[in-house]
Amino acid sequence: MTKATHSFPIRVYYEDTDAAGIVYYANYLKFAERARTEALREANIAQSSLLRDKKIGFVVRRCIVDFLKPAKLDDLLTIDTKLHDISRVSICMEQRILRGDETLVKLEVKLAVVGSGLKPVKLPDFVRDALIEIFNYKK
Repeated sequence: MTKATHSFPIRVYYEDTDAAGIVYYANYLKFAERARTEALREANIAQSSLLRDKKIGFVVRRCIVDFLKPAKLDDLLTIDTKLHDISRVSICMEQRILRGDETLVKLEVKLAVVGSGLKPVKLPDFVRDALIEIFNYKK
């Protein structure tokens, strides 16, 4: 089954690297977060509106990261994001950080949907429907 991929470009800046000019490992998590946020934005879902109007947000429940090769200063990277699974209270995504066709980092991320007090809440249908549409998701 083919699932649509959302692609987000990002350039590696000096602030992203360590003294050797290699991307600091934690910054890959920031890159992946930005890509997920932009995928939601492309689906017309603003996280600020969800927080303000619906009192819900997303928290990382689990993240598995495979660091395969380093990115370096000035590299142009692409973060590809696919929707792997979606339930009433969570979203699972697969992400790859690439330099050209070369995969540098693989991530599996499970996001929990939370409300006030960080308690699990149901994912609103309009968010679920938008994600299913943008990622062409079929279970």
